[in-house]
Amino acid sequence: MSSGDPDGHTGMTSVRSADGTPIAYSTQGSGPPVVMVHPAGAYRGFGPQETLVPVLAGDFTVITYDRRGRGESGDTPPYAVGREVEDLAAVVAGPGGGEASVYGFSSGALVALHAAGAGDLPLSRLAVMEPPLGDGSPDPLTAELDGLVAGGRREEAVLRFHEAIGVPDEVMAAMGPESLAAMAAIAHTLVYDCRLGDASTLDTARAVEVPTLVIDSQGSTDDLTGWAAGIAAVLPKGTHVSLDGDWHGVLDADLATALRDFLLPRAL
Repeated sequence: MSSGDPDGHTGMTSVRSADGTPIAYSTQGSGPPVVMVHPAGAYRGFGPQETLVPVLAGDFTVITYDRRGRGESGDTPPYAVGREVEDLAAVVAGPGGGEASVYGFSSGALVALHAAGAGDLPLSRLAVMEPPLGDGSPDPLTAELDGLVAGGRREEAVLRFHEAIGVPDEVMAAMGPESLAAMAAIAHTLVYDCRLGDASTLDTARAVEVPTLVIDSQGSTDDLTGWAAGIAAVLPKGTHVSLDGDWHGVLDADLATALRDFLLPRAL
């Protein structure tokens, strides 16, 4: 498997996860490897992390990948959280060179926490932003979205998901038809993210032994900031920082500064 262009600055290829599913990834920049894990409804080329990549690429080799069922990656049912952990492990072992830092946002942060807590993933450091926790029991939203997707009501599933997680009205109003169509195409993965959230509690964080930075936005709602503070408090090696921002997001420049300060080798 190729790791991209010969100079290592840019590239796009795939690795095979443990169950044989192809996981597409891209690399950009140079420096210590950082794997970025996308949130729900996003993948390479579509989503809130894409503008962050070039900001970080001056200091890191930034590796982004399409989580299973999204973008150019494959999908092998049935879904299981453990398969997502294996996907991330394959990316770390391949383009990550066998060891990397990981940054995960929202449900992508949950993937990162589960992977780090498994104990066999060679992570140097971990950073997560506003992981959405469950309480250990199935959320009714999971079954509701599953039914909508199974019935072919994919756009309705996207809108219901965004409503349920508290996306502000002005953000929903700004969602254009192209964005809605892109998310509808991967609406089945919103069910995956709900199942991931159902399986994620504070105990997930307690198992993480690597140094971990937990980030939240001062403009987020109390549930998101509360989850971040709670996770940071139970992490064996946790650090918590609140950045100026809007609901579930901060400026790329501020986020990049926090990530550089924590993830670069001089911070060790």
